[in-house]
Amino acid sequence: MTVKMRPSVEEAYRRFLPSELIDMMGESRIEDIVPGGHVEKRMTIMFCDIRDFTGHTDRMSSGECMRFVNSFMGAMEPVIHKGGGVVDKFIGDAVMAVFPGPAEDGVRTAVAMMDALNGINRSRGADEKHFIRAGVGLNTGMALIGAVGDLDRMEPTVVSSAVNLASRLEGLTKTYGVSIIISEDTRNAMQAPNARIRFLDRVRVKGKTQPQSIYEVFEGDPPQEAAGKELTKGKFEEAAAYYHLKEVGRARRLFADCLATVPGDKAAAFYLERCRLFETTGRHEGTGELAGTLAWNEDFEVGIKTIDLQHRKLFDKMNEVAPLIGCAEHGCLGELCKFLADYAVFHFSYEEKLMRVSGYPFINDHIAEHRRFSAVLESFVGEIGAGAGERQFLVFKVHTFLLDWFALHSTGMDRHLGVYLRDPERAKPPA
Repeated sequence: MTVKMRPSVEEAYRRFLPSELIDMMGESRIEDIVPGGHVEKRMTIMFCDIRDFTGHTDRMSSGECMRFVNSFMGAMEPVIHKGGGVVDKFIGDAVMAVFPGPAEDGVRTAVAMMDALNGINRSRGADEKHFIRAGVGLNTGMALIGAVGDLDRMEPTVVSSAVNLASRLEGLTKTYGVSIIISEDTRNAMQAPNARIRFLDRVRVKGKTQPQSIYEVFEGDPPQEAAGKELTKGKFEEAAAYYHLKEVGRARRLFADCLATVPGDKAAAFYLERCRLFETTGRHEGTGELAGTLAWNEDFEVGIKTIDLQHRKLFDKMNEVAPLIGCAEHGCLGELCKFLADYAVFHFSYEEKLMRVSGYPFINDHIAEHRRFSAVLESFVGEIGAGAGERQFLVFKVHTFLLDWFALHSTGMDRHLGVYLRDPERAKPPA
């Protein structure tokens, strides 16, 4: 049942509801929204949270506490809006926003939010010890924008597994002592990743069978610190690789060099403590999947027989990378990358034909992921052919890229395509 509201009432409602989400759902009036109505989009999810909220507010009155929170949110919301984002909800001292445009919008906005926060700290005249700090997590994926609830109580919101990871990444900013962390999916979705992004770690994510890589965006750090991190980026990433390969002595020396150049690099200090822990107790905090081959499991299946068979062939070839970590020659790795690049062209052409014939609505996003895979593999082939870089580090980069791409693409975009192709309301699905 539709209830007609006076314009003034609707305007009041829109102060409490994200009107942009209502617009994305294709509705012009709040009263036209019904539970279950939705649209599907690929977007970037952001979580931002005030660090040490209790430490800032435990001596404040209730009024001071609310003014503190609102001053922070009041500064962040315009930055999010200007960057092409939509605030989905405020959650206590945190904010969740979505970016329906390019992934770069979310990343640039996160950096702008750090700049705005620096401005707030300067205006408060507080010493650095009492600065307000925040962490931002970003993840990109398919999401439903819809009305959740029933006719008596509902709200438009974003529903997606991508939301959970964005929230998790925001939480990890505290662990590593960094301001902004993005997922592998967000980095892959960027057309031209910013130079001030560095590999940070590999983490296990709830609900996923395979670990994945995460990255720090340090563009919003204080200028001197950001410049130092850019200078030591290659050394930091190589050190992180050695830590995961359990070459901890080499990792420790490189992290110590990073910290000597950038004394405020808390992520390097975090890894140094990990190295110390390993050398004194034998405890290694890596994800463990780099030590051997992976087993095929049903999570990788998309339910289209030909696609699954082709995926299995790619998967088996990718498993040949792990034994190459101990190989002294670049040649084997180069030949393997060349095979994968050539076979991927054959496989992608089959998938893309299915997408065109079926009218798959997210074909452009899917093809963009295919093109990036091919481009990265070609760059590896060139790097291997030139004999550039330290070999173990190069194998690590190839191995983690293949693991991440296969796990995320097959369980993300490919699975979404499989669901679409098998939809009984469409024509007979392909074999």
